[in-house]
Amino acid sequence: MTNIDIKNITEDEAKKQLKHLAEEMAKADIAYYQKDDPYLTDSQYDELKILNERLEAKFPHLIRTDSPSKKVGAAAQSKFGKVSHKVPMLSFGNIFDVDEIDSFVSSIKKFLNISTDVSIMAEPKIDGLGFSARYENGIFVQGATRGDGTTGEDITANLKTISDLPPKIENAPSVLEVRGEVYMNKNDFLELNQRYENEGKKIFANPRNAAAGSLRQLDPKITKERKLKLFVYTWGDVSDITWKTQEEFLEKAKNWGFPTTKGHYRLCHTPDDMKDNYKHMLEIRADIDFDIDGIVYKVNDLALQNRLGYLTRTPRWGIAHKFPAEQAITKVNDIRVQVGRTGALTPVADLEAVNVGGVIVTHATLHNEDEIKRKGIRIHDTVIIQRAGDVIPQVVEVLKEKRPTDSQEFIFPERCPVCGSHAIREEDEAVRRCTGGLTCPAQATERLIHFVSRDGFDIEGLGDKIIEDFYHNGIIKSPADIFSLEKRNGGFTIDLFSNEEGLHIERKEGWGKKSVENLFNSINEHRNMELPRFIYSLGIRQVGIATARLIAKNYISFNNFMNDMINQETTKLLEIDGIGPAMAYDITEFFKEEHNIKTIHDLFQEIKVQDFIDNTNYDSPISNKTVVFTGTLEKMTRNEAKAKALSLGAKVAGSVSKNTDYVVVGSDAGSKAKKAQELGVNILTEDEFLELIKG
Repeated sequence: MTNIDIKNITEDEAKKQLKHLAEEMAKADIAYYQKDDPYLTDSQYDELKILNERLEAKFPHLIRTDSPSKKVGAAAQSKFGKVSHKVPMLSFGNIFDVDEIDSFVSSIKKFLNISTDVSIMAEPKIDGLGFSARYENGIFVQGATRGDGTTGEDITANLKTISDLPPKIENAPSVLEVRGEVYMNKNDFLELNQRYENEGKKIFANPRNAAAGSLRQLDPKITKERKLKLFVYTWGDVSDITWKTQEEFLEKAKNWGFPTTKGHYRLCHTPDDMKDNYKHMLEIRADIDFDIDGIVYKVNDLALQNRLGYLTRTPRWGIAHKFPAEQAITKVNDIRVQVGRTGALTPVADLEAVNVGGVIVTHATLHNEDEIKRKGIRIHDTVIIQRAGDVIPQVVEVLKEKRPTDSQEFIFPERCPVCGSHAIREEDEAVRRCTGGLTCPAQATERLIHFVSRDGFDIEGLGDKIIEDFYHNGIIKSPADIFSLEKRNGGFTIDLFSNEEGLHIERKEGWGKKSVENLFNSINEHRNMELPRFIYSLGIRQVGIATARLIAKNYISFNNFMNDMINQETTKLLEIDGIGPAMAYDITEFFKEEHNIKTIHDLFQEIKVQDFIDNTNYDSPISNKTVVFTGTLEKMTRNEAKAKALSLGAKVAGSVSKNTDYVVVGSDAGSKAKKAQELGVNILTEDEFLELIKG
């Protein structure tokens, strides 16, 4: 929606868009201000706001009564008492680019008809929940949220639990309403989320959500537990204003006992001062213990503020300069390597916590070892990170001029950090992979799922979720454990189970005596396995069902195959049409690992693998033909189709070339079908393929 062509949009279309924007942003405001559970990121919301402003600027006669430009926040919730603000709690307009600083200052000078620069107070924009606190004769009497700017929610009891708010102040006007932001610092936020994650509760996206959700609890005890803090930066209803500048008010607030952002706010005398301060705050953002999402600029002189006055809902004398929504500057505290479910080793940067697009980011992907070298990323570097939508944050650039003397070059491991197996990197590949296969804990569930899959052992009753549940509960840790399940069920096995009753699958939720009996029957039916399926089930990289069959056909027995691989004898392997050096390397690396050999030996205590029997029909219409399958097939899986073609003497290839005889296309067929057309290769539908192999 934000890609609308404003220049060429019709009035009717603009009217529809303005209606949609009003409805969408009202819904987003309720989620953000009332429910403390936003579904739009800050940047997404800002895009809608900018679009609304641009449409209204082009079609001012279409401005709606419920326009987002006329609103601040959202109405107070009924679960809280309501508080009417004697002085409205308005919000600031936004700018997003450094160059807009000049326009803001110029507009002030033009309105005031002056040529000299105006002093501007630049304060960090705290990303928290706005509040007001009213004092009468020095005693705190009432607290409220911003609400819709006119009416807020009564949060007096909750504000009292925040130690930063003094219950009593001295030497203040008889009526003093201070305003500011309640927030949660980054460390307390991370601790709260860790605790919630451990307890299985929903975690907060950022400190702002955590602070808002905590402050707006009906039970003040919960608020007190959340370690909230606050800053004061302005005022509302005051019986006697004795200060003449914003800077003077901040000093008075500090003397009354209110926390301010002193040390981070700066009085700027020129636009260049403002730009320097913006750059400085952006750079140190990650080092500050509280979350900020920009800078607020305010004309320092109150007399000039009064002359400048207000626009509809925003002050003319102030504006908020938002940080880039999807980028931030932070520090790399460490670099570590994660092992994925397929064995891929991925480097991850542990970052100083920073808000990027409304989400607190503490980690970023570094992709691979080449990327680390290309960008020159070191531990302790200052970096620019980027986040777009739901994509994992990534490091965009290293600020080498800020590199400390203790920065450390990262040496990528050649062994898996989880299981210690060799981590290999194939020629022309950027990714390094663990060869631990069946026994590496990082990839164990994925390998077990592959092991029992339809083209592997095909054990009915062991679906993905059951495998994951059994693995995480210590019931199945290796393929051999599957075949010892029945023996262990109901007994006591010290190695796998710590409770005295032992393993009783039938007592688990969703299981019963009959379903357990069916599972054991399915397992026992597969104790005698065909060689191609067994080789495929091991999950050796690059060895699919077609390659497994080629290996079985050439080696006849698994012992023949394994002995050659253990001895690194690849002559016979490389003679097989379709197996090249890269694939042979992956296969031999798998058998280099003692873990994998032990897993196979353990399996052979439970199962038997048949020698290969060649049942290929060499008289079929596709015998000695090269077939490629592409797209989604409806009457069989791709692997089933490949296995069928192999059994009929065909060669199954993964790519289309001039040597391809048939390309079988399913739905969503892509580039392979296009290439087949270009090369003049015979293209068959699934039905045509099935009809062909009938004969």
